[in-house]
Amino acid sequence: MRYLTAGESHGPQLTTIIEGLPSQLEISIEKLNDSLRRRQGGHGRGRRMQIEKDLVEITAGVRHGKSLGSPICLQVTNDDWKHWTHIMGIEPPEDDTEMKRQISRPRPGHADLVGGIKYNHRDLRNVLERSSARETTVRVAAGALAKQMLEQLGIHVTAYVTTIGGIHADRSIPETLEAAEIAERAAGNPVYCLDEEVSKQMVAAIDAAKKAGDTIGGVVEVRVTGMPAGVGSYVHYDCKLDARLAFAMMSINAFKGVELGLGFEMANLPGSQVHDQIRYNAQDGYTRETNRLGGTEGGMSTGMPLVVRGVMKPIPTLYKPLESVDIDTKEVFKASIERSDACAVPAASVVAEHVIAWEVAQALLETFPADHLDQLRNAVNERRKAAKEF
Repeated sequence: MRYLTAGESHGPQLTTIIEGLPSQLEISIEKLNDSLRRRQGGHGRGRRMQIEKDLVEITAGVRHGKSLGSPICLQVTNDDWKHWTHIMGIEPPEDDTEMKRQISRPRPGHADLVGGIKYNHRDLRNVLERSSARETTVRVAAGALAKQMLEQLGIHVTAYVTTIGGIHADRSIPETLEAAEIAERAAGNPVYCLDEEVSKQMVAAIDAAKKAGDTIGGVVEVRVTGMPAGVGSYVHYDCKLDARLAFAMMSINAFKGVELGLGFEMANLPGSQVHDQIRYNAQDGYTRETNRLGGTEGGMSTGMPLVVRGVMKPIPTLYKPLESVDIDTKEVFKASIERSDACAVPAASVVAEHVIAWEVAQALLETFPADHLDQLRNAVNERRKAAKEF
């Protein structure tokens, strides 16, 4: 299973084509659009989210509510395109007005300068339009399809915020909740946090940062429950499930770190407080007494919940801009402001949820036969049975 995305931040639309999804999967457009809605939410988001009302259109690969097994095409129209037709038009401009609007001032912390050097763009808008986090819109849409498939297999993916601006939620809370409860509680919270009291402090920190013309980052956590054991592989480095989950998390704009289970905390603990002791009973089969390794051993799923965290840096575009250098004049200037989010960590948790869902779904389809949904479901259930009887 794979997909490609196309589109620019202020272009006419964003598109993804998905290949390899099993046939006979019931597809809910309402669930797709709910994922896009959550991506646009969260306290701290800027004016762009008030302009765009993201809705997905399925233009291929689905008939009468079910996947066909052929490529699926999803499109999201950019409502603000009508104001950008001259700036982002496909045809050459009729005069040199647009040439005078070229961006020669790279913003610190963005792809502007390095992207311009790589692709030889003197107008840095050619870089920032594609490198924008706006592209994650259709990545979320693709992940929402993956989530619908996973749910049919009894696998659930949820995400929530654990840290914003140095304020930490109680990380034991999700251990006491079912997946549906986690999803409901996160969706109903202004910063998608499960800790109600701490979330109030996070909201206050975001407001303070915005007032100061600054931005703050944080940490998101993704939890995958219902995974069968043995997805991934120890045989080849690029088939290790934890490596692929780390790649998926790090592929999100502005993410600079990732960990599974106890993660970096393991550096401070002895092995006796890191590894998960194995238990067995006839009802559950093999389990772990703890889940400190985050649901993987040797690059494979253990059957315990996958727990993946990613850290998002503060958004680099500030109301009190940092200094940079004009690529034409080489003069120092104060960086321009292209967006106004004080904190996008809640929205990023939704992106993380969906890119992890995609990676898990892809790993499952590489492990089990999956021309159609029933075939996949039977194979997954057989693995669960075999693992219990092993």
